[in-house]
Amino acid sequence: MALQDSENGRPLLEAENLTKRYEDGVLALDHVSFAVQPKQIYTMLGANGAGKTTAINLFLNFIEPTTGEARIDGIVTHKAPLAAKQKIAFVSENVMLYPNFTAMQNLDFFARLGGKTNYTKDDYRRVLLRVGLQEEAHNKRLKGFSKGMRQKCGIAIAILKDAPAILLDEPTSGLDPKAGFEFIHLLESLRDEGKAILMSTHDIFRAKEIADVVGIMKQGQLVMQRTRKELAGEKLEDLYMHYMAGVA
Repeated sequence: MALQDSENGRPLLEAENLTKRYEDGVLALDHVSFAVQPKQIYTMLGANGAGKTTAINLFLNFIEPTTGEARIDGIVTHKAPLAAKQKIAFVSENVMLYPNFTAMQNLDFFARLGGKTNYTKDDYRRVLLRVGLQEEAHNKRLKGFSKGMRQKCGIAIAILKDAPAILLDEPTSGLDPKAGFEFIHLLESLRDEGKAILMSTHDIFRAKEIADVVGIMKQGQLVMQRTRKELAGEKLEDLYMHYMAGVA
């Protein structure tokens, strides 16, 4: 089911027959295949337990596949995890940063942790402004930040890593409409810079608005995958309900 664009060459993110069965017998992911090209946003839609987060965790090598492979720029994640992680940035639903550090201090800490030691305070200021964090918040501690403000710090850290691929697990969950709108437009600008972006979400409206490719997950299987062009004239909401009802 993997989609490829020959004009873009090798995908930056690729799942090939990716399968995960846990020790208790639960089949969380069942022979899933897809690809994400540079300058492409791939959105995975699905309910809780559909396998979206499992797929992302396999790319991050938080868990190992039972069979199949997750590859980042051609690197098999469970065989060369450190090399693969250099090629990817990750923003989770609940961004885990240091609450007693300021936004600037968090950026500096995580940039240096990732080996980026040449950034200046002006660099941090510019990236925080780019993600929409008001300047008066730059030197405030994160323990007083809203979820949307923490998400902005998380995406700022991902931008500073300057990895070719970005993974996002439910990044707009809990954001107010304005913050969600700003976040989506930021992702569009990152895509235009050449990033390959894989995003899991429950939000059909956001998926339809931003995705170049939409994949629908159900019970560990990729039951539908269509490009923006293929979805033209279709109601994604109706398609989603069609597949959730069990129609193949």
